[in-house]
Amino acid sequence: MSHNKTYIYLLALLTIFLASCEKDTPRYLPYKSYAYSELNENGGNWIPILQESGSSIAIDAPSNSDSQAYLNEIQEVKTLMSNITSDQKRAVTYWTNNPAIRWNEIALELIAKYNLIPGPNEDGTYTLPNPSNPEGPPAFPFAHPPYACRALAYMSVAQFDGLITAWNYKFQYNREAPYQVDTSIDYAYEANNLPSYPSDGAVVARASKNILTAMFPLEAEYLESLEAEHLQSLLLSGGNVQSDIDAGVEIGDAVSTTALNRAANDGMKNAQTPKAVSDSIKQAAYDRFGWAWDNLEIPERPVGLTPLFSQVTMWSIDDVESVRPIPPPQLDSQEFLDDVALLIDHAQNMTEEKRRIANFWQDGLGTYTPPGHWNRIANEMMVKHNLNPLQTTRTLAYMNMAIMDSGISCWDAKYYYHYPRPIQLIEGFETIAGTPNFPSYTSGHSVFSAAASEILAYVFPDEASKVRAWAEEAAISRVYGGIHWSFDATVGTEQGREVAQYVLNIAKADGADQ
Repeated sequence: MSHNKTYIYLLALLTIFLASCEKDTPRYLPYKSYAYSELNENGGNWIPILQESGSSIAIDAPSNSDSQAYLNEIQEVKTLMSNITSDQKRAVTYWTNNPAIRWNEIALELIAKYNLIPGPNEDGTYTLPNPSNPEGPPAFPFAHPPYACRALAYMSVAQFDGLITAWNYKFQYNREAPYQVDTSIDYAYEANNLPSYPSDGAVVARASKNILTAMFPLEAEYLESLEAEHLQSLLLSGGNVQSDIDAGVEIGDAVSTTALNRAANDGMKNAQTPKAVSDSIKQAAYDRFGWAWDNLEIPERPVGLTPLFSQVTMWSIDDVESVRPIPPPQLDSQEFLDDVALLIDHAQNMTEEKRRIANFWQDGLGTYTPPGHWNRIANEMMVKHNLNPLQTTRTLAYMNMAIMDSGISCWDAKYYYHYPRPIQLIEGFETIAGTPNFPSYTSGHSVFSAAASEILAYVFPDEASKVRAWAEEAAISRVYGGIHWSFDATVGTEQGREVAQYVLNIAKADGADQ
């Protein structure tokens, strides 16, 4: 590859990265522990996603709170708390009494860190990230939106299933927390009547660490250190004894094993295809419709992003073709010509507000992607509404299932229709953001956002109009940016909402609403 082409590539990459950073993406939300709005005493009877029931994972009964074994554990907690360091105090404050949100933030941090396009080799060829050689180069993974939504879905589902199990045993055994048994213990968080055995925090810590380690193998040591800090904080908070934590870790291991077994066989390893397969998909679309998307990057990557993500196993739908959207407009239709005029008008009359919207929802390279953006929104809402850990993981599980399923449906449409992007069909047209490496129809931002907003509207009905408006803004942002046609956005929004209904049908039957 010539020095000139190398310079153009690096300049384009830098431009995209800087644009993606216009919206600040801090790692941690500024929230503290809070009183839960409710405890959901019947939560152990809710229907899990992957397990058969809340009792599918068996754990031993705890020792009685008046037994010598338990009193020894209480003394251990008191000794640890009496020697707590300033760093340990900060860690206890950080993890709070709803640590699923913290682990979600850690996942978003890793997604942003690994959301970088592998660069070309000296000869202009590309080497793809390889899970069997994660150090690369290039490093594994490339945390693009399909990869991000899948990682978030598996982690959230494992957390949710694990906490249903924890709730089942909490209210079966009803062992009080250490600070309730011994009133000399000063609990670090807001007091509640949630039984301590097994530790819900330990379930979340172990399940999250296991899933994220599988998804981001180069971060194993970092994740191990976070888990150790989290588990120690459970003791130092006065909320758990060691046997509470051991039981929670046991549940976390079991549920993450189930989740990772599913992940190993869901088809994601085949989503990124060889060039010959990618070319055949493109040719099939051309034979079918008379058009095909071309990659206009410099230098051009030979294969589009995850052409067979559409064949990854969905959480709520058996046949992805059943939710395939209507065909996009013919290239000689009035609808298409009207859209050409619309995009040219946006480009020629770009306002500060349109630019702000385009940049705010860009979520490009170096960020936590559009799925991550909606997880950030969900985290803020769950804190605002004082959700307990079980409610939190339920919200994140269903939202990320909907985001992943909608993404699979979106990628099915993208590579089935293989519709060209505006920059390919409008002579001299320029975007105000980078051009993605996959076909145009439908818009991923629109599909992801609509699906996420429907789940949040269900969980937080008082926020429904707001989140749906945000989803529509996210959709139009791609039109303002020149990335998508307006019908990519409108049809994509309908598509995301339709897919979300399948997940909502599961949510409404899990027992939580009863």
